[in-house]
Amino acid sequence: MTAPVYFTETEPGLFVGNDPARGPWSADHCHAGPVTGLVVRAAETAAGPGKMLTRLTLDVLRPLPLSGLRVSVEMQRNSRTLTTTRVAVHDTDGTLCLSGTSMHLVRKDLGAVPTAQVAAPDFSEAESGAPLLVGKLHDRPAFGQFVEMAYPRGENLGPGPKTVWMKAPRLLATEAPSPIQAICPLADCGNGLSWNEPPVRLGFMNTDLTLQIHREPQGDWFAAEAVSHWQPNGIGMSQAVLYDTAGPVGMALQTLVLHPMAK
Repeated sequence: MTAPVYFTETEPGLFVGNDPARGPWSADHCHAGPVTGLVVRAAETAAGPGKMLTRLTLDVLRPLPLSGLRVSVEMQRNSRTLTTTRVAVHDTDGTLCLSGTSMHLVRKDLGAVPTAQVAAPDFSEAESGAPLLVGKLHDRPAFGQFVEMAYPRGENLGPGPKTVWMKAPRLLATEAPSPIQAICPLADCGNGLSWNEPPVRLGFMNTDLTLQIHREPQGDWFAAEAVSHWQPNGIGMSQAVLYDTAGPVGMALQTLVLHPMAK
């Protein structure tokens, strides 16, 4: 059986979404997590292997069609220490759907340095369980059905903050993702993991994503320790500390728009 992948590059630079890339809100549009992986892929290529992506900020301007996306990147600054880029994702008609910026810092070898000691979830004690990200507003196969999940023993799986381990498909069948590309699908899941009630009365779609990375993740199991704050003004925020099995690697922030669901 062929392993699932998020996208197929049907012609140079044109990425068509497969079932795992389909989002929960529409059968015709992508989940933003896999698209973030494509953006990181382009930005990392532009910056080169000597620098590490440390910050990515994306604005989701329009739904991202499964039928085809093109990713472009423009270098804004390139010095010995840092590289910044401006990135954009267009649909096949040339409509801008997503825009953003990235920063990459040069890699150094400083040996051992002191750092904050943060308790991380213990993957060795995690228990596999039913996926959380399967709620959707259509009947087509979608993102959450293709994600393996595991949970700290006794973790609350109802409304509110929670910690979840996730192993996601690859971006493309033709190449292995970089470590940061691999964690991108999880980075955009904070709102879907830490919802404060099921999406029956209110939807909680994110309009952006800021990903901050201080260490390249290792392996293919990653955890998000996520919490969402919802307000009566219709605005929310999700924040997630991201881990690999060795410890923390970064943080993801999302601005949320809360909207009443049709009855």
